[in-house]
Amino acid sequence: MKLSVRQLIKTPAFTLGFVVVAGALLLGSVGVHSQVQAQDAAPGKLITVYDRGLKNTFLTTEKTLDKALDVADIQLDPRDTVEPSLKEELVASEYKVNIYRARPVVVVDGISRTKTMTPFQTPERITKDVGVTLYPEDKATMSRSSDLLGDGAGLQLTIDRALLFTLDLYGRTDEARSRASTVGAMLKEKGITLTENDRVSLSLSTPITAGMQVRVWREGKQTIAVDQPTAFTKEIIYDADRPVGYRAIQTAGVPGVRTITYEIEIKDGAEIARTEIARIITKEPSRQIDVIGIKGLEQGLTKSKGAIHHTDSNGVTHRETYYDLNMRVVMQSCGQGGAYSVRFDGMKIDRDGYIIIAANYARYPNCSVVETSAGPGKVYDTGGFVLRHPDGFDLATDWTRADGI
Repeated sequence: MKLSVRQLIKTPAFTLGFVVVAGALLLGSVGVHSQVQAQDAAPGKLITVYDRGLKNTFLTTEKTLDKALDVADIQLDPRDTVEPSLKEELVASEYKVNIYRARPVVVVDGISRTKTMTPFQTPERITKDVGVTLYPEDKATMSRSSDLLGDGAGLQLTIDRALLFTLDLYGRTDEARSRASTVGAMLKEKGITLTENDRVSLSLSTPITAGMQVRVWREGKQTIAVDQPTAFTKEIIYDADRPVGYRAIQTAGVPGVRTITYEIEIKDGAEIARTEIARIITKEPSRQIDVIGIKGLEQGLTKSKGAIHHTDSNGVTHRETYYDLNMRVVMQSCGQGGAYSVRFDGMKIDRDGYIIIAANYARYPNCSVVETSAGPGKVYDTGGFVLRHPDGFDLATDWTRADGI
């Protein structure tokens, strides 16, 4: 089993969750270090493989997972999927490995039938694997194939498509999909609320049919639709097998798109008023996953040490201290909007998981990223200490007040 510490944070961008190492709840970092040290002493890496309902455990001295499985004589088909990745570097002392074997699946999309061998388990991944687009309004169901002679012993993925039509919403025309039975139900499904001045080109009781055109407009005043990006959320994984200072994006986030419709009033050729009348998410954002290392965290600044000297990768030595103040004012910068939270070890962090740092602005400008003994930090504040210690860092913590602020 891969030893890691996971914390899911939710402020405007994410949610504070829990910290677990090998199934145990941690309140600090000492337990992480001692458990890692104990397992590091084991001869080789312990690999537990779950494959088609069977469990296989063995020790290996190989450096990567693909070589470990090869030495253990575990055969893989090129179409199989392995988690973690076959190229995973074996840095922990214990791993759990799941092998998803490719099996026959028939994708039924209307009159189209596509046969494939796929290891994926969900309709979204299976359809993507065969190059079929599955829209959020579509319905996909999995079942055992009923045609054993034609399809072989496997699964059948049946797609029930939502009806495709054209929607002209306050002057913006787009393709739309719906499973609603009537125009009125469709408008409710999409969160469109009509006012007394709004008009619809069809009766609200008109059945939704493929290819139909529905127009919604407002009498007396003009409307305009604007696309805006929507921020993706983030999940932060604290990994006890990676050293302090390690930070990597495991899965990149993708912004979504929000379409906002405004009613505008124009006088003498100039806009004098604007009112929002509709807001629809037209593309959902994809979450980003960041991995931050915490192995050796207890060797850095702690409440009991009070002040230490930490040398970064560039050879610069920083005198580190800590303080505990309300950070909402300084957190108005760097796009944070005053938001921050407290990490599992008491360090105050921003939305991206960076420790909040006070530093010498002349050397470390506001919003710059720096190295600390507790991991990557970002400069949001300064203080009088920089006169005596121009390379010093003051780390924001919750160690004295313990109030989460």
